[in-house]
Amino acid sequence: MTPRGYREEELVANRASVLLSGGTEDERRTWAAAAARNFSQEGPLVEVRQTEQVSEALKKTRGVVFIPDVARISFIAQGLIVRCLQTQEERPKIVVGLSGAVEHARSRGTLREDLLYRLHLAQVDLTVDGMREVIAQRRAQLAAEEVARKAEAERLAAEKAAQMKASGISVKSSTRLRSKVAPRATSPKVTRG
Repeated sequence: MTPRGYREEELVANRASVLLSGGTEDERRTWAAAAARNFSQEGPLVEVRQTEQVSEALKKTRGVVFIPDVARISFIAQGLIVRCLQTQEERPKIVVGLSGAVEHARSRGTLREDLLYRLHLAQVDLTVDGMREVIAQRRAQLAAEEVARKAEAERLAAEKAAQMKASGISVKSSTRLRSKVAPRATSPKVTRG
């Protein structure tokens, strides 16, 4: 967490783009998924792992784009992120992950200075005391929400199937929907005589 700028709790819920440093890739992904939950009506979390995917992902105008480790994408792709942050009025929330410390990436030259500048008020250090526990709680909450969502979907599907059956429409199980096409019968050749 950073003493200036946004608090971590605010960054999960608001549209500000974020630089996540430290922690495991799974912890960074959990943080991004928790943020994406706040924008779920705008679409699913989009994960960008390769340089070639950056341009297309940044064309989205809503939702959340997650880059697990920005040091693994090219400086040109990092420049596309900077340009998006500078010029796109309607853009997704961009969650930029970094596997190590910010200063280490700066000294190695794997993180653009202008990208760091654009995100300097929105940084979350996942190695700070207490963050691992926060991430674990969020992971458990996301898992519980997913179980509840699946249960609700199954309940709605069963309810719809019962309504269709009550109205006389036959319902086949989804496992039986595989079509079995019978071979075409050849018709005998008819000749006129």
